[in-house]
Amino acid sequence: MTATTPLYIGCAGWSLPREQWSAFPDEGTHLQRYAAQLMCAEINSSFYRPHRPATYARWAESVPENFRFSVKVPKQITHEARLVNGEQLIDDFIEQCIHLGQKLGCLLIQLPPSLPFDVNTAETFFATFRSRYTGFAVFEPRHVSWQTAEAQALLMEHRIGQVAADPSPLPNGDVPGAWPGIRYYRLHGSPRIYYSNYEKPWLEDLARTLHPQADGVPTWCIFDNTASGAATANALELQRMTSQRQK
Repeated sequence: MTATTPLYIGCAGWSLPREQWSAFPDEGTHLQRYAAQLMCAEINSSFYRPHRPATYARWAESVPENFRFSVKVPKQITHEARLVNGEQLIDDFIEQCIHLGQKLGCLLIQLPPSLPFDVNTAETFFATFRSRYTGFAVFEPRHVSWQTAEAQALLMEHRIGQVAADPSPLPNGDVPGAWPGIRYYRLHGSPRIYYSNYEKPWLEDLARTLHPQADGVPTWCIFDNTASGAATANALELQRMTSQRQK
């Protein structure tokens, strides 16, 4: 990472597979050990259940000053309420995760594949969301209608970056889109989602893509291929590759 272009490489969660333990300190909680080597983590558990403000505060206290968390918006908002009438749910979620303080780096909004773009629903949701939270936010839609010019313009208006996902069901869904003020890659594992390891040549290509630019845009790369433990090894290898390219 450079002073002008933050590059955050990490995993969805901070579980440490036994085969990777030697890369991390022996002492401390899993999060403390993880944060000694990687600079960010995506909190996915918030998608399934709320966490107490004290829990977020404890996580923030466990990591170095330059560490950042991305937090996934609850499925109650995105998958159950489907972005409708979620004011209180948004309030509750923001009130919890803001206790990460300056270590809250980004909020992630992921939609179900069955949720298409509706301009009225989307406009109301993003206006409500932005009235509560002004920091970095990214969006992972999985219905092709979100790739239309109207949908992309709305995301731009509300300063929402579109996730570059692998694999992605969307045309050009593997490159960052919408608001250019943040780049966020979510690598789910391919061909077997959540399981497949990313091989060295693929990671080398990615390292070239992520090579720090002079535009100062924060760039995140989150490995979500956690089911088989591949994410940790991939994140460490990509971090090594990008560090070498900066020398």
